[in-house]
Amino acid sequence: MNRYSTEVAIIGAGIVGIATAYYLKKLNPDVPVILVDAAEPMALTSAQSGENYRNWWPHPIMTAFTDRSIDLMETLSNETNNLINMNRRGYCLASRIEDTDKLMAELNHGYSQSSNLQIRVHENNATQAYHPPTSADWESAPTGVDVLKDQRLIQSTFPSYDPSIKTIVHIRRAGAISAQQMGQHMLQYFKASGGQFLRANVDEIEHDGDFVLRTNTNTNTNTNDVSTKNHISIKSEKLINAAGPFLQHIASMLSTTLPVHNTLQQKIAFEDTHKAIPRNMPFSIDLDAQLIDWTDEEREWLLESDEHKALTELMPGAIHCRPEGGDKGTWLKLGWAYNSNAELPSRNPVLTDAFPEIVLRGAARLNPALKRYETTLPKHTHHYGGYYTLTNENWPLIGPTDVAGAFVVGAMSGFGSMAACAAGELCALHAMDAQLPNYAHALSLLRYQDTTIMSELQALSTGIL
Repeated sequence: MNRYSTEVAIIGAGIVGIATAYYLKKLNPDVPVILVDAAEPMALTSAQSGENYRNWWPHPIMTAFTDRSIDLMETLSNETNNLINMNRRGYCLASRIEDTDKLMAELNHGYSQSSNLQIRVHENNATQAYHPPTSADWESAPTGVDVLKDQRLIQSTFPSYDPSIKTIVHIRRAGAISAQQMGQHMLQYFKASGGQFLRANVDEIEHDGDFVLRTNTNTNTNTNDVSTKNHISIKSEKLINAAGPFLQHIASMLSTTLPVHNTLQQKIAFEDTHKAIPRNMPFSIDLDAQLIDWTDEEREWLLESDEHKALTELMPGAIHCRPEGGDKGTWLKLGWAYNSNAELPSRNPVLTDAFPEIVLRGAARLNPALKRYETTLPKHTHHYGGYYTLTNENWPLIGPTDVAGAFVVGAMSGFGSMAACAAGELCALHAMDAQLPNYAHALSLLRYQDTTIMSELQALSTGIL
């Protein structure tokens, strides 16, 4: 049996684990780190990412956290000549509701600690100018939030939207990135700084002062990777659980538990052969709940099945659509995180055959031109899915666990790509016992002992989109 020693072992080479390894090396290039995963880097949940980012959250702590992550992504964009393909047309949250008091209260609370951030309301007699998202350039994009309540302005700016839309909340510090490119850049830096990647399955963890990982490895021929077909052990002073949907599985090897569960969420991508969606449309989210417009025959068939009858009832909002591939691309992405059933994770999750039809019909309510695809989706439609690993309040877990020397970084349901930089940096700061940002306490397991934070979170929406 081959044996290795390191100061830090990270389990999980998704975007969050890679970002943690990257920022450990940024903090201290000499710290020995081994990154372990049973699959190739970015191969599981990270490969299913929507690759969107935004700084909008119902609570200022999450706003500060994602603002920090966007700061770090902007630094990466500048350092790499925008290798990560960062763009910024914003998030458009659309609704048919005119009464925006609740939404405005959430906006004001979420941004209450953001300095110099403006929330601009555009009504019939608005004097403030609204800047349409004509450019994808993140450096020249407006800041703040624009709330559009003038239907003429909405229709002239977003002509693909259904005319019934009465309110648009346009989050301006939001857009898309290439998470795969970002992860590969970070991984290359990590390896160039002496870090090692080991493709191996962790079978067992022993803990008696140090940690000993018993692993079953696969052959890997990359230059900086440990390559062997044998069982090996890794002795480490510190352990970071960045195992994504397998957080709980790794925690159980340390005889502890984490307050997380998994839900399977699905998406589709296809070529917009009918040019139904303008290429400059921002990431668009229909906030309103809806009944899917099944035919009478379809509805009767669905009602006969316990599994499917929920699809005939009122469905939650937050269905989303965005052009994929930039202004000159031809593809679309659609997603709808309506599933709330907790399940055990699998490396080969079983997808719902009917999901493409479900999400297409739902998305057509905001963008009616998508109805052209209801009978026949393009031949090369890609149907895929991954797990949202989340806490009940939908905040991440980053920091020490109740096992001395062990840390966790995860539970970033649907926001792993956008939050990976700040999450990796924060976990690295914890592991290196460095100075922590103000949001560190609230994003750690210690929040469950803080009655003020937890009572506040119970009164807010979770921010799941």
